[in-house]
Amino acid sequence: MLSKIPQKSLPEIAKTAGLKDGQSLHHFLRDAQWDVKAVQEMRLWLTKMFIGEREIILCIDETGDKKKGKSTDYVTRQYIGNLGKTENGIVSVNAYGVVDGITYPLIFQIFKLKNRLQSGDKYKTKPQIAVEIIQEIQEMGFKIKLVLADSLYGESGDVIRVLEKLNLEFIVAIRSNHGVLMPAGSRKRYNRWKAYQQKLSHRQTETRYKREIIFGQRRRLRYYQISKSNLPDPTGDESWYVMTNLSVDFQLNVAQLYSLRNWIEYGFKQVKNELGWADFRLTDYESIERWWEIIFSAYLLVSIQATYFQLEAEKVIAENLPNSSPDSSSFINASTTQFSQHREWEVGMTWKSEKFPE
Repeated sequence: MLSKIPQKSLPEIAKTAGLKDGQSLHHFLRDAQWDVKAVQEMRLWLTKMFIGEREIILCIDETGDKKKGKSTDYVTRQYIGNLGKTENGIVSVNAYGVVDGITYPLIFQIFKLKNRLQSGDKYKTKPQIAVEIIQEIQEMGFKIKLVLADSLYGESGDVIRVLEKLNLEFIVAIRSNHGVLMPAGSRKRYNRWKAYQQKLSHRQTETRYKREIIFGQRRRLRYYQISKSNLPDPTGDESWYVMTNLSVDFQLNVAQLYSLRNWIEYGFKQVKNELGWADFRLTDYESIERWWEIIFSAYLLVSIQATYFQLEAEKVIAENLPNSSPDSSSFINASTTQFSQHREWEVGMTWKSEKFPE
């Protein structure tokens, strides 16, 4: 998964790894006796161990990939976000987070349309899947500082209710025609546009604009229109509409905070593509789920090589691993030195930091 081959098919991986063919890898994914859920739990435990008590910014989004035919489980015509249109493909709902500039994967769950449900399946909407994922992440002990999501989840009453029930702060996109109940005689008003400076990766800051939209009178939930460009009076297509329950102290930063979602999603998508997320040649979902878990495990592997994790590794291992010994620090130092000598090693705060924003 970490090699430079452009497509991570099993025959190509086998060739790169020096195997005769890809049959043993296919067996490992399809027939070998290992529990994908147990691997996921171990990966999430390791993630939590390295993060410790630090708060995370949690993003909820879906990934769709075009796939030919209908022999692959859960592949059907549906909206594919990567393409911006309806195509034949497979879609998953994903949760991923950020701590101190490091993006890492958390949980994925397949979206199953009604026309492709199998025996024992229960239909769940993407927002319902998102609710399950958010609850699971919090139950694991991750401390969620902020939740970011697009309008599919922002327009879902189920998602908003669970976020409020869990006392989580959020910024979610909403549609331009989002409806809000108001007392009789109330009116919707738009405040004046206010300029702010948007930080851009590897570029100078640019001026953006935002304004608050008030339905009747201000409530705990606030609504904003945020420009996507430096136009002082953007049209609806050139702006985002967002809803937030952020405390008043953070309202001034709502635009900057929501903009995090864009580069987080971009970086997450690029990493998954490079690791081979959609390169599987498997038809049964159990094998595909194993493939995706290996992708997430590889993603975590490269993420924990970042400077932030290296600095914390010795402390974390000593505090959290049972039977840790003084040899732990020497192991970490030796591993770091060994990795940094590799010809492909890149110096930076994050994996491939010259490509992805920090």
